[in-house]
Amino acid sequence: MSTFGRAFRVTTYGESHCASVGCIVDGCPPGMKLTEADIQPQLSRRRPGQSALTTPRDEKDRVQIQSGTEFGVTLGTPIGLMVKNEDHRPQDYKGDTMAGFPRPSHADYTYQEKYGVRASSGGGRSSARETIARVASGAIAEKYLSLVYGVEIVAFVSSVGDEELFPPTSTHPIPSTNPIFLKLLDTITREEVDHPDYLPVRCPNKEAANRMSNKITEFQENKDSIGGTVTCVIRNCPVGLGEPCFDKLEACLAQGMLSIPATKGFEIGSGFGGCTVPGSIHNDAFVSSIPVAPSQSGVDTSPEAPPEAVTNGAKPRPNRLKTRTNNSGGVQGGISNGAHIYFRVGFKPPATIGQAQSTVDFGGKDGVLEAKGRHDPCVVPRAVAIVEAMAALVVMDAVVTQGSRQLMRDALQSRG
Repeated sequence: MSTFGRAFRVTTYGESHCASVGCIVDGCPPGMKLTEADIQPQLSRRRPGQSALTTPRDEKDRVQIQSGTEFGVTLGTPIGLMVKNEDHRPQDYKGDTMAGFPRPSHADYTYQEKYGVRASSGGGRSSARETIARVASGAIAEKYLSLVYGVEIVAFVSSVGDEELFPPTSTHPIPSTNPIFLKLLDTITREEVDHPDYLPVRCPNKEAANRMSNKITEFQENKDSIGGTVTCVIRNCPVGLGEPCFDKLEACLAQGMLSIPATKGFEIGSGFGGCTVPGSIHNDAFVSSIPVAPSQSGVDTSPEAPPEAVTNGAKPRPNRLKTRTNNSGGVQGGISNGAHIYFRVGFKPPATIGQAQSTVDFGGKDGVLEAKGRHDPCVVPRAVAIVEAMAALVVMDAVVTQGSRQLMRDALQSRG
């Protein structure tokens, strides 16, 4: 389906080489200031042609708000967003070779089998052009989350091929036990991720970024591709988000992330590495939370804070718990616990490569495919903004759902 979310819903449209791509956002609260300037920065971080390590397709990805606002304020009605495809070249995919052969590991064959027809240019709906709508709608969700709850969502590249930002060591076999990694989750900002020292890869360590950049260049020069991982942290997430049993918060995050093109894996908190340590080490012990000063985000979560400043909208409690460690990744029992939510997403090497590949055409006849067109040698530098957007959409949908439950519970309590 092309709709994501239940209470905050996003329906996307468009193919790689059609006239435009975009979406309808339904469920956005009324009264929030919103213009294209709130959305464009994230689209610019995602757009193609931003460096020598990305596809040379020259798209500006300028967003236009078509509906749902008046004088720069949301109306509570569906918000229409559109981005024109200005540098589409469907002719690159004409001819016996590109039209006649399903690209290995691409969606050409499965789309043809499922629908009986396919968009032969650029992969159609399976193209990463579709993610423009996710990033645009995610920027809307993120603005609300930031204004109301002080939520901060930051993603960065944590590996390219076998080059890792935090390679496992005997002392810290998994990142969740590494104090340098945990400190990074506390402090990393998008401005830092986009620092010139870390571009174009978007890995927040100069030495590691250079290694990763060289790795991508190596494969690019060989007309090949390479995969990698993106790590994301969500800070100041309200407590109590997630709907057990089937819409647990990490389950919704996994669905959102694995719906991104080229994704192959998702892990939250200690992830698969946590399977190798005993429970006595992995368990996140609870400790009493002491009053804290207002955070940099402007949200005061101390026990003395007024009700409207408490992240989950409930009345302040005299004491709250937190955990000494965070191997759980901020989610326990499928429900957010107030700690940082952090996870990692794995992306495969892009399927379309310039090397000659022995394969068969749609009729089963042997042949050789040398793919044409403009494609990324590695998707993770541009996937950073997409991962952030999907995280925002998941949290926003959970916030609206929990808000309705809280409203009904408060109504009952007010009646004694």
